[in-house]
Amino acid sequence: MTADAFAGTPDSAKTFFGQPRGLATLFMTEMWERFSFYGMRALLVLYLTAPQTQGYPPGPGLGFSDGDAAAIYGSYNALVYVLPLAGGWLADKIWGARRSVLAGGIIIAAGHFSMALPAETMFWLGLLLIAGGTGLLKPNISAIVGHLYTPDDTRRDAGFSIFYMGINLGAFLAPLVTGYLQINYGWHWGFAAAGIGMCLGLVQYVLGRKNLGDAGMKPSAKATPAELRKAGRIALISTAVVAAVAVVDAVLFGWDAADVTTMLTVIILVLPVIYFVRLMRAPMTPVERSRVKAFAALFLAAVVFWGIYDQAGSTLSVFTQQWIDRDVFGFEVPTAWFQSINPIFIIMFAPVFAWIWMKLANRAPSLPLKFAIAMVGIGLSFLIMLPPAAAADNGQQSSALWIVTVYLIQTWAELLLSPTGLSATTELAPAGYGSQMLALWFLAVAVGDSIAGQVLRALDDAAYTTIFAVFGIAAVLVSLVMFALIRPIRRLMSGIH
Repeated sequence: MTADAFAGTPDSAKTFFGQPRGLATLFMTEMWERFSFYGMRALLVLYLTAPQTQGYPPGPGLGFSDGDAAAIYGSYNALVYVLPLAGGWLADKIWGARRSVLAGGIIIAAGHFSMALPAETMFWLGLLLIAGGTGLLKPNISAIVGHLYTPDDTRRDAGFSIFYMGINLGAFLAPLVTGYLQINYGWHWGFAAAGIGMCLGLVQYVLGRKNLGDAGMKPSAKATPAELRKAGRIALISTAVVAAVAVVDAVLFGWDAADVTTMLTVIILVLPVIYFVRLMRAPMTPVERSRVKAFAALFLAAVVFWGIYDQAGSTLSVFTQQWIDRDVFGFEVPTAWFQSINPIFIIMFAPVFAWIWMKLANRAPSLPLKFAIAMVGIGLSFLIMLPPAAAADNGQQSSALWIVTVYLIQTWAELLLSPTGLSATTELAPAGYGSQMLALWFLAVAVGDSIAGQVLRALDDAAYTTIFAVFGIAAVLVSLVMFALIRPIRRLMSGIH
């Protein structure tokens, strides 16, 4: 790919915090999309577990057990992050990243407004629409960010860190708004607010498109007619197989949410295996093939990281609702508001980390070292929950400072792994596979969340001390493996730091 392909801003004299001006447009678009996503997610498990007899406000929930709700939450999150595989392919082969982002945002907004209607069928339809729209938007907006920079631009990591701050600004504001509406007016008002946020993001994206130049306008590797026919056959066969399994299960065993999440987990576990095998067989240079192997090692670490990290909206949310003292000077803080703690820490520390990486430049820790340290952090964040978990097992509440500490540690770990992982993915991707590699990066979240959901279902009756210990120890063990593999991974990265 030539340097011209990265010239995303028409006027290099105009900058955004020292970055290409187009980053401002993408920053604001992603901020509002994440407002919609995290605003809904802050309510999701609480709505699933709320009694069906609960009065207004906030109104009746769906009455699932904690374990089943965690599995549904994990499967939904997994679907959100597995569909970028299709979204990345559509962008790379047919639409281009720019049109994919616009279409995705429209579908996401429709999903949130579906959930705003007080009907259970519309709730499930809304979840599917949001997942599908996110599959189009999420990988491709990050791909456009990558196209704003030339391959040797040292601002790249800092630019992704600033972009990441926009994500978390939306994630900070959303639970405050949707949580307030849920407590005072009901669940569906909160879901509607998430849809309004996505609409604001779409308006901003359209108005700011002039700042993006040609970035993401065209497919990076336009599909041939043969590729289109093959993709159509794969889609039809996959749909038929899934439908057949669903019908057989419904007839023989009765259809329920547990079956859906189990089926999704199996599919999601198979996908990365197939995808990596196909990717390794694709025509590419020896250096590109070596970098894909390095990416595979980072992918496995990211699976464990995100499976634990995303318990903020599941295990930690339910624990906060039941076993954290939320009283502050006579005011009971809504549980959803705790979802804003991590984003505000990101907003505080993302500029610090960006400054550190810019200051250190080539002396900064290598990517695999950052991943190893991040794994230590995510494991520690759950291990320090053992004292309040022991108190909960004895029927006692604990201070909210425990949850605040967890999110602080997770923030530092996230800033080591996530923005640098996004940036490295755009660098490690073979030519013509930019959006698809970013989709594969997000697939690590899908795999982690789906596995974590099934583990939590299996541990549905376990003590909280067991739950936190299992996840914490798993992360620490993976961190030890990552420390041992730092040098081999660096060699495979072939010159990328």
